[in-house]
Amino acid sequence: MEPRTDDAHSLLLHSIGEGIFAIDLEGRCTFVNPAALRLLGHSTETVLGRNMHELVHHTHADGRHYPECDCPIFKAFRLDAACRIDDEVLWRADGTPFHAEYASTPLRQQGRTVGAVVSFVDIGERKRAEALLRRTNDELEARVAARTRQLSDALARLRERANHAEAVREQERTRIAREIHDELGAQLVALKMDTDWLARRLPEDSPLQAKSQGMGRLIDTAVLNLGRIITDLRPSILDHQGLWAALEWQAQEFIEASELQAELQLHVAAGVPPPEGGLAIAVFRMFQEILSNVARHAQARRLWIRITVDDPPDPVLYLEVRDDGVGTTAERLAAPRSYGVMGMHERAAQYGGRVGIDSAPGQGTRVRLVMPLTVPAA
Repeated sequence: MEPRTDDAHSLLLHSIGEGIFAIDLEGRCTFVNPAALRLLGHSTETVLGRNMHELVHHTHADGRHYPECDCPIFKAFRLDAACRIDDEVLWRADGTPFHAEYASTPLRQQGRTVGAVVSFVDIGERKRAEALLRRTNDELEARVAARTRQLSDALARLRERANHAEAVREQERTRIAREIHDELGAQLVALKMDTDWLARRLPEDSPLQAKSQGMGRLIDTAVLNLGRIITDLRPSILDHQGLWAALEWQAQEFIEASELQAELQLHVAAGVPPPEGGLAIAVFRMFQEILSNVARHAQARRLWIRITVDDPPDPVLYLEVRDDGVGTTAERLAAPRSYGVMGMHERAAQYGGRVGIDSAPGQGTRVRLVMPLTVPAA
């Protein structure tokens, strides 16, 4: 003989692992299963007929009083709306709380609400696991932050040393260029004057006169090569006429030497003087590196160079070089041995700028430098 439906439901409620109790419209307990009694530490006699909010839900976890009018369990039948809560505590008979997840569902008979059914479980272990996970994450984040600070400090020191080394290198280039100009230049000029003097005093069309004239031509070639070396070491136009003139001169020199079909645009807003010192040198050297990469790798036919400087009071330099060459891949640009690209990024970052490179095989290359400029006070 099969059990009656009421007996089957009662057997199910008594055997289930979740705590379950039912309350009437006054909040008094009308049913409680063994799991609920075990979790709450009560007996059937101490629960039935008692107001369940006053018995097990009277206080928040921080000790504040929990008004019955705010109780989500009672709102289930008062507002006819089910709820599920997992951030509150219930209280045991011995006065100790435990973290609980509970659900309150309106109980209806013959179409009207007569109370609510509440199911709950102890989630203390889960809360402790979550707290442990949060602590572990916090500790890990703190360790990562500390390690990041260490790495950032180390990177800053490396950049400072690299910047110092670059400044020393530029000073040494300037010194060498000046000494070459003053010493070798003067000596070559003196030799040229002597050979010219000698050629004028030798018989016309004599072997000695031809030799003197040949020596003069060799000295002229040496003077030109010496000027090129001095310019490579330290372009005098950068010191005498400023960055804008130096960039234009370098672009024109490259266009003439490479014989590319080129378009050059240079626009500097009025009132923006060329920067000096390390910033000017950094921009000029990056421009040289970009043009050198075009000459060595691009295999291009056309070249576009655009140099624009915004208006004061916060001017920004935009320098763009684009070619129609063979292009390259992002992997090659990011390769650890791409020292030229890395150097441009480091130079730009030192002064708050940034370098962007867009390229793809067969699609050419576009390099863009964005560098904020500081206008000195009048």
